[in-house]
Amino acid sequence: MSARPSVGWIGTGRMGYEMAARLARGGADVLAWNRTRAKAEPLAQYGAKIAGRLPELAACDIVFCMVAAWKDVKQVMGELLAGRSRPRMVIECSSISLEGSAELRELLARAGVAYLAAPVSGKAKVIKAGKLSFVCSGPRKSFDEALPLLKMIAPAASYVGEGELARIVKICHNVFLGVVTQSLAEITVLAQKAGVPRHAFLEFLNQSVMGSMFTRYKTPAFVNLDFKVTFTPELLRKDLDLGLDAGRRFEVPMPLAALARDLVQSMIGRGMTEEDFAALLLQQAQASGIELRPENVAVGDGLG
Repeated sequence: MSARPSVGWIGTGRMGYEMAARLARGGADVLAWNRTRAKAEPLAQYGAKIAGRLPELAACDIVFCMVAAWKDVKQVMGELLAGRSRPRMVIECSSISLEGSAELRELLARAGVAYLAAPVSGKAKVIKAGKLSFVCSGPRKSFDEALPLLKMIAPAASYVGEGELARIVKICHNVFLGVVTQSLAEITVLAQKAGVPRHAFLEFLNQSVMGSMFTRYKTPAFVNLDFKVTFTPELLRKDLDLGLDAGRRFEVPMPLAALARDLVQSMIGRGMTEEDFAALLLQQAQASGIELRPENVAVGDGLG
């Protein structure tokens, strides 16, 4: 790879913006595009250039893609490959299905473009804290070439093999996210109903062998009921559905994932679509006959 490859960036939503910003701040030559240009324009303060049209990115060496769903990936890739120019590699970071990822790999192969599947673990605040992680699959040569750019965005980038293996890892990760969050809601409500303040219970949990970066990250939301969106229930439902589909494909029973999916669906049915998925806590409290109130206690999220 050249010392400074040109980088195209597709998608500057909550996640994509922060990832592209880290690349630009790190000195990468970034050309960014977003369907709503105004969401990409603030990247200019870090030295990124803003594309007026998506096909402009086809002249870049490497193009990253971070959009909401497979239908969006398919649309933007069609536009990217519509002209004569081709990037050398596409690094696709969105959460998409195994089938969608395989279709994209075939599409890019026909165009002579290398493809690295590189979904991530973490949200915008995790990116800002420098704690994002990539899981990657595809040709080992492509991973090795992309690694310097990946390391500019996140400290951790794991290579798990060829093909779409990174997608199954990310699907498993997000199924775990849903199941763990529901379990955390259940035990937090149980402790509170027995008389333990949420902040005291979670302080203990976070310092125990069961505590994790994730439980610490969600503690402020659970304690003070601030459910500003980091990941919507509808997006979590999509990933749980992908996990259940994979379970059927590989003949793996997933009873906890199925139950978590139904509980997330209940949130959506109740109209809880504009809150963070951690609002599973509120649903659990209602089912337990208690009304939660913010405890107004200053607690850290472990990302400072």
